[in-house]
Amino acid sequence: MSELKEGDKAPSFSAKDQNGNNVTLEQFKGKKVVLYFYPKDDTPGCTAEACDFRDNYQGLLAKGIEVLGVSVDDEKSHQKFINKHSLPFTLLADTDQKIVEAYGVWGEKNMYGKKYMGTQRTTFIIDEQGNIAHIIKKVDTKNATEQVLSLLK
Repeated sequence: MSELKEGDKAPSFSAKDQNGNNVTLEQFKGKKVVLYFYPKDDTPGCTAEACDFRDNYQGLLAKGIEVLGVSVDDEKSHQKFINKHSLPFTLLADTDQKIVEAYGVWGEKNMYGKKYMGTQRTTFIIDEQGNIAHIIKKVDTKNATEQVLSLLK
């Protein structure tokens, strides 16, 4: 599969959210969507990123921007993460890895010299027509919202 680029049609998806509800990309047509992929619920970097989006969520909504987080954790894990950190946005459970594969963010990672497969932290900004407007590969977890907004100016 070729790597996604800005201007490409965002891959369609359907996944369960933290409450077991089905969520599709098509539900957000007409809105900008921040689709952010993160490795694991309740780990330091992922928590910093989620809390940054939480703290700026109302401002994003006011600009017509919806936030969706995606990891390969299950619904129960997402529920705990949301409850622990009062996250106001939807987290998608990509347990079959279909979304991470479609977006090309599942790949080899390296921690302490150990190689393993996992989700590469990446943020996609999808425009109102469902096209990829921006891709952020070097995510600043503590300033994720600022990164997004600076690209949308």
